[in-house]
Amino acid sequence: MSAPYFLFPFVAILLWAGNVMVTKLAVNAIDPTAITFWRLAFAVALMSTFVQKPVWRSRAVIVPQLPRLAILGFLGMALFQCLAYQAAKTTTATSMAVITSLVPLLTMLLSVLFLREAPTVGMLCGGLLSLVGLVYLVSSGNPAALLSGCGHVGDLLMLIAALAYALYGVLLRRWNVGLPSWQSTYLQAIAALGFMLVFEFRLPLHAALPNRASVPLIVYAGMSASVVLPYLWMQGVKHLGANRCSMFINLLPVATAVIAVGWFREHLHAYHLLGGGVTLLGVLLAQMIRRPLLIGCRATHRPAK
Repeated sequence: MSAPYFLFPFVAILLWAGNVMVTKLAVNAIDPTAITFWRLAFAVALMSTFVQKPVWRSRAVIVPQLPRLAILGFLGMALFQCLAYQAAKTTTATSMAVITSLVPLLTMLLSVLFLREAPTVGMLCGGLLSLVGLVYLVSSGNPAALLSGCGHVGDLLMLIAALAYALYGVLLRRWNVGLPSWQSTYLQAIAALGFMLVFEFRLPLHAALPNRASVPLIVYAGMSASVVLPYLWMQGVKHLGANRCSMFINLLPVATAVIAVGWFREHLHAYHLLGGGVTLLGVLLAQMIRRPLLIGCRATHRPAK
């Protein structure tokens, strides 16, 4: 009966993979700060058509939550996106997707610190395995190269972006702002837009404004990735649950690699397959093995908001 509902997270992941492609295309088309600002502006304009009135009616509940919503918007919509656009300059789309797929694992690890959730055997084994795979991937199959500083800066930036998004997910659960998903997303986007406006004003005029090459990228990022994708994901969580949906994130590197090879003519090397595969296996272990790491300690799992 739930089989059709699996299309919600599956299509969402395809749109996410498409957004990774847009991120790569944006490298030569528009400044990272500018595309982050304009995609947020476009997304806010679209969501205003159906969220603005409910937000106004809920203003009494919203006002006390504004500081938290601002922090969430900064982490999940401003910092994450800016770092991703910057990372795309010096790393491949496939590597970006593999590192992004670490978000569920990083969220689990941060939940131990911030939500006092009990660590599990899967977190330990999966975390170590993912670390080995990630090191092999970002070093292009030569881990010793990292000691000599030969790794890609983009991979490090993408890892920081993934950490920021994982922290976003943990804070979203801890704070529980008590708003419907669309209203929360809308207000976070407005907050992120405010943050980006400060940096947008610092750009030269020619770099701050969209151009013919960047407009289609902004439209896709602002509509498909910022409005349609969250809707599909929220529907998936509603019908399937957060844990089932999180498993679909493991498909992101596969979908991205297929598009990248066909579109950008990126070459898949052995270190992509081996390092990426080991990294994803670690994420799967962390998601599937829920046995508490410490004897007598029961893991707690709170549903994602």
